[in-house]
Amino acid sequence: MRHLHTYLFFISILITCFCYGQEEQKVSAKDTLPPAEKYGFRAGVDLGRLIRTAVDDNYSGFEIVGDYRFYKKFYLAAEIGNESLIRDEENINTKGSGSYARVGVDYNIYDNWYGMQNSIYVGLRYGFSTFEQTLNDYSIFTSTNYFGPNQITESIKSDGLNASWIELVLGIKVELINNLYLGANVSLRTLVSEKKPDRFDNLYIPGFGRTNDFSNIGVGYGYSISYLIPFFKKKK
Repeated sequence: MRHLHTYLFFISILITCFCYGQEEQKVSAKDTLPPAEKYGFRAGVDLGRLIRTAVDDNYSGFEIVGDYRFYKKFYLAAEIGNESLIRDEENINTKGSGSYARVGVDYNIYDNWYGMQNSIYVGLRYGFSTFEQTLNDYSIFTSTNYFGPNQITESIKSDGLNASWIELVLGIKVELINNLYLGANVSLRTLVSEKKPDRFDNLYIPGFGRTNDFSNIGVGYGYSISYLIPFFKKKK
């Protein structure tokens, strides 16, 4: 619940900046011609993963984000990163680590005011991850064990694992100053394929997130800061 409040607060700040920026760019009487809109490559990093790496001892991660506006409201988009997470559950402790990539298309559903290039977008991604899982320790129960579970410390490493998924993304990007953008997004993910270790399941897939026994559905979020490198301009 604490994390949910943090996410909502962050998104509310973005929406406030978004609305304020639009108010500053209302059309005046002298604006007789539509402004040219910038087309180019926007690249940056995921701030959420950097912050979590700093505050969570069980997690480390880094992600590069980018998109390219190729036609009016359409953008090619991609995220590439590396993650590692230790899941310390009641009866098991595992570590999942590896690299991932997500590629897809975003569509800006927002009609900007004069001179602005903010966006509220929906997107579709295909994600793929290669990773390894390490079983650090686990507990087992037997009918003759009257004093609690037996904890077994045994390092079992499985590499060469992979998984793929499809995700639906909803996000916002706000231009803070010229060509510098702050963004936030949430995503709904479903696994398409998954290679599991021999003796246990994947509890964490880099790029996808936590997994569970009862569903192939996962959720994700991200906060980004990025810079636009304009290649050319077109009239709206």
